[in-house]
Amino acid sequence: MKKELKDTIIVELGEKLKEYPHFYLVDVTGLNAENTSKLRRKCFKNEIKMIVVKNKLLHKALEAAEVDFSEIYPALKGNTAVFFCNTANVPAKLLKEYTKEGIPALKAAYAEEGIFVGADKLDELASIKSKNELIADVVALLQSPVKNVVSALQSGASTIHGVLKTLGERPE
Repeated sequence: MKKELKDTIIVELGEKLKEYPHFYLVDVTGLNAENTSKLRRKCFKNEIKMIVVKNKLLHKALEAAEVDFSEIYPALKGNTAVFFCNTANVPAKLLKEYTKEGIPALKAAYAEEGIFVGADKLDELASIKSKNELIADVVALLQSPVKNVVSALQSGASTIHGVLKTLGERPE
């Protein structure tokens, strides 16, 4: 591979690192062409950008990035695919489907400004809530007391209305 091509790939990887807030390094050793195609299709459906890269080129792109990724460097061995995504937990959930087979396996991840190294971190990554899930939780928590107040006011209004009606119908 020519040096110019390598430099171009490093720059493109650097741009992807800036474009996407989360990425996963996945060991794809042992995947045949058919299974790799299936994995790529699932990634596409889940809005994950999957790129198979050379470890040295990815290492150089990570070194050039603004964030210190030194904890990830030891994971750059073997066949590596990078999953770039906008939602932190989506690739982890996708990888959990494959854990029965053991392929592909998580090497490391950068999600929610934290570095996770090792396949044992997959459950932790899958449990991270996305921004939309957190917003939904906050809205649900805020709605609960309001619903209780409205319900109490509605039941109280019918009670007051019943009392007033009874008092109005009562002979003097």
